[in-house]
Amino acid sequence: MNTSIKNIAILAHVDAGKTTLSESILFTAGNIRRPGKVEDGLATMDYLPEERERGITIESGVAHFQWKNCWFNIIDTPGHVDFGAEVDMALSAVEGAVLVVSGGSGVETQTIASYKKLKEKNIPVIIFINKLDNPDFSLDDTLVNIEEILGVRPVLMTVPEYENSKLTGVIDVLSQTRITHSPTKEEIPNPIKEDCPLLEKYYKEAVEFASNFDDHVLEIALNNGKVEPKQLLNPLKALALDPHYALCYAGSAIEVYGVRSLMTGLSFFLPSIKEFHSPYLGQVIRLRHFKGIGEISLFRSHKNLEAPLWPKGFEFFRLKGNLLLPVDFLRIGDIYALKSPHPQELSQLIFLDGSCEKDSTHLEEYKPLLQTRIECLTSEDFYHVDKSLDTLSRMDPSFKVIKDDGGFWYLHTVGEVQLDVLLARLKREFNCRVKSFEPIVRYQERLSAPLDAVENTYQIGPHKIFIKIKATPIAKNEIDNIKEVSKFHHIGLKAEFLENAPREILAGIRSALLESGENGVLGKGPLYGILFEVLDFQWTKDVLPPMIKKACSDGVLKLLKPNSITVFEPIMELSLECPVDFAGNVTSDIQSRKGRIKEIQGDGQIHFLKAEIPLKNTFGYATHVRSITKGTAIYNLKLLNYREISPDSP
Repeated sequence: MNTSIKNIAILAHVDAGKTTLSESILFTAGNIRRPGKVEDGLATMDYLPEERERGITIESGVAHFQWKNCWFNIIDTPGHVDFGAEVDMALSAVEGAVLVVSGGSGVETQTIASYKKLKEKNIPVIIFINKLDNPDFSLDDTLVNIEEILGVRPVLMTVPEYENSKLTGVIDVLSQTRITHSPTKEEIPNPIKEDCPLLEKYYKEAVEFASNFDDHVLEIALNNGKVEPKQLLNPLKALALDPHYALCYAGSAIEVYGVRSLMTGLSFFLPSIKEFHSPYLGQVIRLRHFKGIGEISLFRSHKNLEAPLWPKGFEFFRLKGNLLLPVDFLRIGDIYALKSPHPQELSQLIFLDGSCEKDSTHLEEYKPLLQTRIECLTSEDFYHVDKSLDTLSRMDPSFKVIKDDGGFWYLHTVGEVQLDVLLARLKREFNCRVKSFEPIVRYQERLSAPLDAVENTYQIGPHKIFIKIKATPIAKNEIDNIKEVSKFHHIGLKAEFLENAPREILAGIRSALLESGENGVLGKGPLYGILFEVLDFQWTKDVLPPMIKKACSDGVLKLLKPNSITVFEPIMELSLECPVDFAGNVTSDIQSRKGRIKEIQGDGQIHFLKAEIPLKNTFGYATHVRSITKGTAIYNLKLLNYREISPDSP
């Protein structure tokens, strides 16, 4: 295979049509006979039962196909904020992205978050404006919305055409063709020979923008000459890589209009894989668990390698939904499923002999906002549940498991949806019978003021440890200037005189501070934003590491008292849209949950609002809002900030 490889992620806000677009791409490429519908639970890319039941993407699905002499790996990412770690996984393995924007809703909260991630990681993006089969949705308004909110100049490459308020095709601006359907719903291009004002308008715009990236095109345009489509390919490719512009394709994923043009645009304008000059066989991107198969890894190859040269016991596959199709050759930059004798940990770089080392690249950390206690129904199940939870936590790094000495576990999750999915998978995939309690909010415990130093002595037999330690609150922006213990909780350690101490000394101190930070003082949540300073530390020779940790932990307990702690609760930003008939119900419900309406918009048919609401008052919101809006509301909750509350609040 001499084709180039392009790895592309598809991102969007919930319900913008991202998975439907993925299905239509597979249909257009000839990989499936017809696109599966998300609402019917038939989407090829959504293979988990939990995805089909909820109509959302949970695990990023990978699809492979060939188009225009390019080999594509398309990664369909979740749109729900609870599964943001899956989006980060996808972006670590791609060179380009498609951002789907609904023509009905425009740029939404997760659209902005996704676009911000793409810009931060310098990943070129093409925008697909979806759902324009609805004639009431405005392409022009969406283009203005994209420019105003995302801050990029959209350059339109396909334009929908309607007849009697029905979408009948699209005009492909670059190829100057009209694309309509065959009897089997395939897109068929036909040259436009007659005068077409829409084509003339947008082709002229494309030439104008492209001339900013090509002096020859600029010269032809200034002399009123004719710029041929082939002359636009290179400048439009340069434009697609410029952060101030965005190539936009408009159409309908569910009706399969504009998809063919989008795929051609991906093959022309987004980059192929980067060059790899690596001693490694490749990198584990993400772990997966399939019932009946066990653990596999999503793997990106750094080498061209035939099967006889693979590490012993390693098997590689193409991943199609939850099917594994064996391969006998690895291509550099390509994405595979890996099954090995010893499942690799997340973010491992694998050598040619099968050994591995930790990668220095880390996924973005997500704050676990909820804590849920679960217990075994019988003591005989303890080991099986414990092992299953460990497997699930390695599948999803945004999910944490804390084992309690009392024989139960605390699940720390980003939100309710993630928690529900984890409990469902625990039962279905691992046959675990557990009792789960109601989730509670994880607050932040912060230091109210600097604390004077305390001393602590710990002795067992001839071994003795002395520590003198103090603590001060630190701001988020100050953590970069100190030695970190936990970047996630913004806990720092200052102990310059111990820099040359044995490794186990610092390791014991850090371990104690991490544990204290996770447990907190009041039991309401982790410590946040504290600098611990060790003023003195003395130890006898050959002291045991557990003694070091114990001495430090006891010193922290003496230092941090309940009256020195202030509690902060998570405040969520709620973005919601619904038919205007339900606006009153929605507003009253938000106010009853102690929410504050911050913004209201609407067009007479659709009501849109933004509100701030305490996380503790959002439990059960998904079910309730469906009830009071008869299932018509679309909403998104994301962490806005933390707000101080009284330490004795429930």
